[in-house]
Amino acid sequence: MTMNYHDEAIRRLATGFSDDFAEFCAGDDRMHELMMDLASEFVESNIPVVKEDDQIDLAAELLMSVTVTKV
Repeated sequence: MTMNYHDEAIRRLATGFSDDFAEFCAGDDRMHELMMDLASEFVESNIPVVKEDDQIDLAAELLMSVTVTKV
């Protein structure tokens, strides 16, 4: 299936703004909050840590090891 001109234009426009969008997301406090929520959920579901403080610390460390970039 070939891409039509409209779809190609949309893809190119998105490609041109992908770095700006990644920077926008990385600099937004909501993204940090969302990623922290996801990291906390991941730790709770996948890593057997008993103390809540340790779960939070581990989630924060996971968050610090991830970056938002374009693909």
